Amino acid sequence: MKFEHIPVLLNEVIEGLDLKEDGIYVDGTLGGAGHSYEIVKRLKNGMLIGIDQDINAINKAKEVLKDYSHKVVFVHDNYANIKAILSNLNIDKVDGILLDIGVSSHQLDEEERGFSYNKDAPLDMRMNRDNSFSAWDVVNRYSEKDLERIIWEYGEERWAKRIAEFIVRERAIESIDTTLQLVEVIKKAIPKKARMEGHHPAKKTFQAIRIEVNNELHVLEESIPKMVRLLKKNGRLCIITFHSLEDRIVKKAFQELYKDCVCSPEFPVCRCNKKREIEIITRKPITPSLDEIDKNPRSRSSKLRIAKRL
Repeated sequence: MKFEHIPVLLNEVIEGLDLKEDGIYVDGTLGGAGHSYEIVKRLKNGMLIGIDQDINAINKAKEVLKDYSHKVVFVHDNYANIKAILSNLNIDKVDGILLDIGVSSHQLDEEERGFSYNKDAPLDMRMNRDNSFSAWDVVNRYSEKDLERIIWEYGEERWAKRIAEFIVRERAIESIDTTLQLVEVIKKAIPKKARMEGHHPAKKTFQAIRIEVNNELHVLEESIPKMVRLLKKNGRLCIITFHSLEDRIVKKAFQELYKDCVCSPEFPVCRCNKKREIEIITRKPITPSLDEIDKNPRSRSSKLRIAKRL
């Protein structure tokens, strides 16, 4: 199985986590363990907890980190369940948490997973293959209105309405079962002139369907406050995102956690009892250098935001 992972914004993440030799760190999206490898080799008496919902990622990470296995706990789960995961390990608080959101390189490279619009495969896109709900269900069972909504909201695709119409029309003749079948439908829906501009015409729709299948944005939004409250004082949360929807969620969540008292100015005394929970280390997100983009084109749209627990 081909499984190659080039960690994005690696030096920036290592610096952002402000690693301590005896600290406890969580990589909530273990993937190919590129970030984790650099974290764990800097730990002396510390521990790394590597979480991933993709069992292939867990198995690969065990190989990559075999020399440090005495410092690593591998957990096959979704980072959304981090509180329960840490509780099961009798860990109350940690020194740092990393999330590298979105589809990983190996998932794109594994043809049968159905993440790529460049390779023919069954419509799948499940990050956790134990789940029964897949891209096939979205494409073949969602109403035209719901298809338009997710393609517009999650893909930010201006041709969402036409793509949804064409999908519903095509599947009425026969089910859409493979990635390249879906690509052909999308190409038919987007006018030729528009297809010639920018990215691959299926990129945004595939992104939207993948996000829907894996409930990615909701999981991210729900998890950020939870993760901040699991950090020790001065603990760091580093989150790498790859498109504007994810980045917007992280930015907004950090802003909310930074707020101190949200009472109306008319109240003479604070009634909400809200306290500022974080310091925002990155007022603007950190983006990759031109050199990194040249070496790893998939890093192009990445953004890193960092918060410190107060």
